[in-house]
Amino acid sequence: MTATPAWPPASLPRLFIDSPLSDGQVLTIDGGQAHYLTGVMRLKAGDRIMLFDDRSGEWLSQIESVAKRSLAVRLTHHIRPREAVPDLWLLAAPIKKGRIDWVAEKASELGVARWQPVITQRTIVDRLNLDRLRAHMIEAAEQCERTALPVLDEPVKLTALLRDWPADRALIFADEEGGVPMIDAIAPGPAAILIGPEGGFTPDERAMIRGIAQAVGVSLGPRILRADTAMAAAVTLWMAKAGDWR
Repeated sequence: MTATPAWPPASLPRLFIDSPLSDGQVLTIDGGQAHYLTGVMRLKAGDRIMLFDDRSGEWLSQIESVAKRSLAVRLTHHIRPREAVPDLWLLAAPIKKGRIDWVAEKASELGVARWQPVITQRTIVDRLNLDRLRAHMIEAAEQCERTALPVLDEPVKLTALLRDWPADRALIFADEEGGVPMIDAIAPGPAAILIGPEGGFTPDERAMIRGIAQAVGVSLGPRILRADTAMAAAVTLWMAKAGDWR
């Protein structure tokens, strides 16, 4: 008996469109996305692609016409709504280019709802190319079949972040001087994970963080982790216990 093929095919190219999508809509795709579809993937009129907008979900679409530097696409079927995202913020001190790009990718893949870069006293990188980081998030979401993207905020100083800390959100911070095992500090509800720079938090910063009633210092095990590894490990633990991996 012949198996019924999956529809739509999982191999269709996926692109993020930063505007609301709707049934029957015809839109023009140009620039780098058009080059990818026509120059790299060699698609032509009649071929199908998948689009998502971080608002309404994912859409099956068909290429109607191809011009020299653009193409027209019609949305034909709403495949699925925007996925639900666990209420987890990632608060991470900026690190060197290349490694911070990796953090952007993994934050998107792992399902973080918001990424807030945090400037601490020992932060070496104080200027970020947010457009580049968002592009890495989008590319990861396109490749991993996600329909939601993390919110990416402008960097904020740690003092300002803590001054306005919401009363209903747990603050889990990776303390290089030790704390309770992280798996024991995770509970249901809104949460944030705070990861410091390569040099760690200063004693004054550590005292300031611990002064927040919702804060708890945690340990990520017996080995010293680089900042990007600590981020991935902490988010993975949270998703496994309180997020949507259960």
